[in-house]
Amino acid sequence: MLLYILVKLFLQIFCTGTASFQEQVIDNNISIGYGIALGDVDGDGKPDILLADKKQFVWYRNGDWKRFVMVDNLTGHDNVCIAAADITGDGMVEVAVGAQWNPGETSDAAQSGSVHYLVRPNDPTQLWQPVELHHETTIHRMKWVKFSDGKYYLVVVPLHGKDNKDGAGQGVKILAYQFPGDVRGSWKITALDTTLHLTHNFENVIAGDTRQNGLYVASKEGIKFIHRDISRATVAAKDIPGTGNSAGEVRAGYFASGKQLIATIEPMHGTAVVAYLRDDKATQRVVLDDKVKEGHALAVADFSGDGQPEIVAGWRSPDVNGEVGIKLYTCRDGEGKAWYPEWIDRNGMACEDLQVMDMNGDGKPDIVASGRATKNLKIYWKL
Repeated sequence: MLLYILVKLFLQIFCTGTASFQEQVIDNNISIGYGIALGDVDGDGKPDILLADKKQFVWYRNGDWKRFVMVDNLTGHDNVCIAAADITGDGMVEVAVGAQWNPGETSDAAQSGSVHYLVRPNDPTQLWQPVELHHETTIHRMKWVKFSDGKYYLVVVPLHGKDNKDGAGQGVKILAYQFPGDVRGSWKITALDTTLHLTHNFENVIAGDTRQNGLYVASKEGIKFIHRDISRATVAAKDIPGTGNSAGEVRAGYFASGKQLIATIEPMHGTAVVAYLRDDKATQRVVLDDKVKEGHALAVADFSGDGQPEIVAGWRSPDVNGEVGIKLYTCRDGEGKAWYPEWIDRNGMACEDLQVMDMNGDGKPDIVASGRATKNLKIYWKL
């Protein structure tokens, strides 16, 4: 025990990072780091890091963190997103990707957007085979989601609707691709919603009050709700009372009391980190920080181990103080009204994306983040 305390004290005093996290640089030479996914790629029981970089989709092996290229130069424009989850139960992730990132082009599908499923080779360290699927223009985010029919779907969210200009015009087509028996064959596609504009990111909420379980979409119109019952797919996304401010990022969690927390960054590429506190009676909006710039990454997790949710937010452009980085916002009152900010990375991470998972099996959530201007990929180990 004494040795553990001394080692922990040494890390806190002499190593880069805060008293709560210890950072490790995984790659100091990425191009942009558009999107991160976490999951077991090689079947060794440990989560790996998957990255959508500018022109390559890559993965980093947990342990030695060696980098392997999955696909190189998939489309003429940049890559933009990646989804990874074990949906077949074999202990290894299935992977889908989005590319041809050309957000200014909303009319020509040949020049904007792509969706591909990546077929795993026998040796996952070798190149994977892309299978092209239907796409809309400006594909931006995707996740594997298990719907109420027990089947997995790839949910894909573009930034704009077709022919959309300046966030106006046709609504975004949020699509669900049903995972088929033959991935090279036909994928059944269902439109989940077509009413929103500038849909930047979304969250699959699967805990807490079952009435609140579903997809939470951050859009120009605020945070919207889509039920995971695929039979309701023709129903437009619903309002979440009190969350109508334009937003770019959304994540959710629950306090020990049962009150729901919805965290956002407002507006898209915005300046404010916001917590919405919801119960059966009302929704309260609390601004945690209003000085970030181009906020682009968000997570909610219990980092302190006290059963209460905390918020992690990252931004990619220098704020009013000329700083970029990642901050942790901890609730002090157990109700979400009093929050304490703490730097996780101060000026070492121009954060483009971040994801949270226990990466070393110690039961504590760790943070994986990619930096745009800083061109780096890091793990922040929870101490």
